[in-house]
Amino acid sequence: MKSDNVKKGMQQAPHRSLFNALGFTEEEMDKPLVGIVSSYNEIVPGHMNLDKIVNAVKLGVAEAGGVPVVFPAIAVCDGIAMGHVGMKYSLVTRDLIADSTECMATAHQFDALVMVPNCDKNVPGLLMAAARVNVPTVFVSGGPMLAGKVDGRKRSLSSMFEAVGSYAAGAMTEEQVREYEQKVCPTCGSCSGMYTANSMNCLTEALGMGLRGNGTIPAVYSDRIRLAKHAGMAVMDMLKKNIRPRDIMTKEAILNALTVDMALGCSTNSMLHLPAIAHEVGFDFDIKFANEINAKTPNLCHLAPAGPTYMEDLNEAGGVYAVMKELDDLGLLNRDCITVTGKTVGENIKDAKNLNPEVIRPVDNPYSKTGGLAVLSGNLAPDGSVVKRSAVVEEMLVHTGPARVFDCEEDAIAAIKGGKIVEGDVVVIRYEGPKGGPGMREMLNPTSAIAGMGLGSSVALITDGRFSGASRGASIGHVSPEAAVGGPIALVEEGDMISINIPEFKLELMVSDEELAARKAKWQPREPKVNTGYLKRYAAMVTSGNRGAIMKNPDEE
Repeated sequence: MKSDNVKKGMQQAPHRSLFNALGFTEEEMDKPLVGIVSSYNEIVPGHMNLDKIVNAVKLGVAEAGGVPVVFPAIAVCDGIAMGHVGMKYSLVTRDLIADSTECMATAHQFDALVMVPNCDKNVPGLLMAAARVNVPTVFVSGGPMLAGKVDGRKRSLSSMFEAVGSYAAGAMTEEQVREYEQKVCPTCGSCSGMYTANSMNCLTEALGMGLRGNGTIPAVYSDRIRLAKHAGMAVMDMLKKNIRPRDIMTKEAILNALTVDMALGCSTNSMLHLPAIAHEVGFDFDIKFANEINAKTPNLCHLAPAGPTYMEDLNEAGGVYAVMKELDDLGLLNRDCITVTGKTVGENIKDAKNLNPEVIRPVDNPYSKTGGLAVLSGNLAPDGSVVKRSAVVEEMLVHTGPARVFDCEEDAIAAIKGGKIVEGDVVVIRYEGPKGGPGMREMLNPTSAIAGMGLGSSVALITDGRFSGASRGASIGHVSPEAAVGGPIALVEEGDMISINIPEFKLELMVSDEELAARKAKWQPREPKVNTGYLKRYAAMVTSGNRGAIMKNPDEE
């Protein structure tokens, strides 16, 4: 066992004295040491229940003959961090989580790990750590929140943010907003739509790193506790069979996950996290080849914010496995990829059934014949940009309009709520990229304000920042290169015409090459608004959005 490095032999007598201090018995010292990475905290609604998940995992590990040992990982609530300086500290935690978990797992020589994440950056951060440490590892998330209900209709956090925009437009009263406040987030769990947390938990299942139901069983269901116990048992089985994360997270598995991503209509943030995970296993993930998968993968689900269904509905309809079975019927998945069950993808999904064709469209009746995400390129985004196509209304798939240029999120929000943005405009928010932010803030507030003001079907938003999974409309993010390094988005001027063509994957600034060259010659870099502490180090090391905003090693370009 790997843990023998800290438990066995005369040289390890001091180590054993410290295990004695922990209360370990001699019997426990002869068993595998299983680290349980607990992301429990009391500030994130999706994490407040993780203590119960962790306790269930501990029971499963112990039942199967291991010794469970808990240590922590951090997590940020993107909803609470939204719209202020705190959002600069969200994406950056992904790499902190990966680094700190790698340190803890390696320093203490765990034989296996069970990761207990739930919300946004916590999930990819732990997947990255799993790839680095590469001991048998199983994921079990905290599960999604149940949808709220207002006026008899299911609602979620995206409805809440849009209600604020409706209030600004005079379409809702303060009392109505208050009712939304009280009702849209009724339970613990990751927010109830196909936002980033639920996207990544579903894709963990598609990758093969989580058991069936990992992405969809609601947080408050007892099935979630049973799943956690089985995760603890599963990791012990993986240890016996020596199945490791890099055996599972192969190029083929990542492409499976991207295919499921397209079918589900996941958050655009998945196009930051999948490249980062791929990087950890040595796979150079170029976001532009997502369009090849987009072209052959039907979009089967319209979960909030794209449509009126929620994670609980997806769970009842058969969950991720049912979606994968639909895709498998078209031959779109690699069936031979090994998973944490010890079985292949094909074996796992062979008996899966689509129990509700209104929630999971059959492949012969999809929402669209192409996938939920698209990568747009052109002279405004030479290295690519990302849009959640499934959440764009038909009339905005092709659009040309004048640029309304803002150098930060706050200025854009003020203009939108102040009635200064009109039908046809293309709002450009720049210097919000990984380096320029620093931290690549989510733009949920401006996209929600646009929707709430009744402009969701006539106004586009383009940014070198990113979006919440709760954003909808023609929201095009991750524009690369970003403004902070002199990308073309830094050269856009008020009133420039911008052409968006999502079916043809194009994003063009209708300005001549000569004029752009002249503007580039005059351009000067800007000092980031935060230039201290962790963000300063992050800005110095982070790459662009098209590379997943990964951190450069000293020997990398």
